[in-house]
Amino acid sequence: MFSSSGPMLLWTAVLLFVPCVGKTDWLHLQAWPNPVFEGDALTLQCQGWNNIPLSQVKFYKDGKVLRFSEGKQTLSMGAATVQSRGQYRCTGQVMYIPQLLTLTSEAATVQVQELFPPPVLSAIPSPEPREGSLVTLRCQTKLHPLRSALRLLISFHKDGRTLQDRGPHPELCIPGVKGGDSGLYWCEAALEGGQVQKQSPQLEVRVWAPVSRPVLTLNHGPADPAVGDVVHLLCEAQRGSPPIRYSFYLDEKIVGSHSAPCGGNASLLFPVTSEHDAGNYSCEAENRVSRERSETKKLSLKGSQAFSTSTGSNWLVPWLPASLLGMMVIAAALLVYLRLRKKAGPLPSQIPPTAPGGEQCPLYANVHHQEEKDEGVVYSVVRGTSKGSGARPAEFTAGRKFCHLCRGEMPAAQ
Repeated sequence: MFSSSGPMLLWTAVLLFVPCVGKTDWLHLQAWPNPVFEGDALTLQCQGWNNIPLSQVKFYKDGKVLRFSEGKQTLSMGAATVQSRGQYRCTGQVMYIPQLLTLTSEAATVQVQELFPPPVLSAIPSPEPREGSLVTLRCQTKLHPLRSALRLLISFHKDGRTLQDRGPHPELCIPGVKGGDSGLYWCEAALEGGQVQKQSPQLEVRVWAPVSRPVLTLNHGPADPAVGDVVHLLCEAQRGSPPIRYSFYLDEKIVGSHSAPCGGNASLLFPVTSEHDAGNYSCEAENRVSRERSETKKLSLKGSQAFSTSTGSNWLVPWLPASLLGMMVIAAALLVYLRLRKKAGPLPSQIPPTAPGGEQCPLYANVHHQEEKDEGVVYSVVRGTSKGSGARPAEFTAGRKFCHLCRGEMPAAQ
């Protein structure tokens, strides 16, 4: 009797201590390994109190069912990723005669730690290098200190093709870059074995070609322009990465600038307003990596020499009054001379007329000379010739009768 009633008493005692339906103390969810890193094999296990058998086991993540199993109490999640993070629970049924109980575990938080951050690709010295320079691509990332013994492999890619397969070197050198090396680059870091792979954001590399020496063209018609005409300046660099900025100069002074976003040339139109628009013109082409200046072109205007003389003779302006004064003094002296000569009368002939019988008449010549102390003094020169019909003038013969110079009065006739 006792032996038959023993199991019944045992079940009665168990039922007295069975928790209510949904009680969580009797069910436990465990995730391993702990801690969990990217690439680790994540496993969930739902266990009953004292390893009591469970049925109808379900696993949940953030309130959503992951899997339903008739009797399995474990769930393999595969390689853990960052997306594996979340809140996990499990439910299961326990048979307690004469009833079937459904139990729910406490929530278990799974924190998947990052094995290494996504790599970052950089270009040294710059992602916008000058054509012909050396560029080094560097892929940088770092393993978690708790997984530092693992090995990372790096690969480099550009525009959908692989430049360097996976290897231990985190750098790729590109010597003498050209325009064709421009494009989108990225790198990939992968755990050896390939369980975890991460790509860097894309990096745009743009190779800049320096500008060539520009050529300046002056367009103003077949002849030199004049004031009022329009002059067309055209500046063009045959090569160079755009955008290119063009600047125009007149005698080293900037007179205009234009930008060519897509390259090509730039022009400047201006009307000639004065002689100051003549001179030496040049243009300059500049982009991100270089700057070049054209040869100078001289622009001459019609009558530019006159303009230049007028401009260059400005230094004479202070001397103009003195010059005019000098001219007035000369003119006054000339007038005085003419007045004095008019008073003196006409000068006699050098050869005096011959008197009848061959005797030459005396010659008188009055010379007026005025000084400060000799006011009103008249000098007279008396010349004579020898008698005889064939006699020459006294100044040409040895028998000169006299040559007398007196002051103040005329001598008497001989």
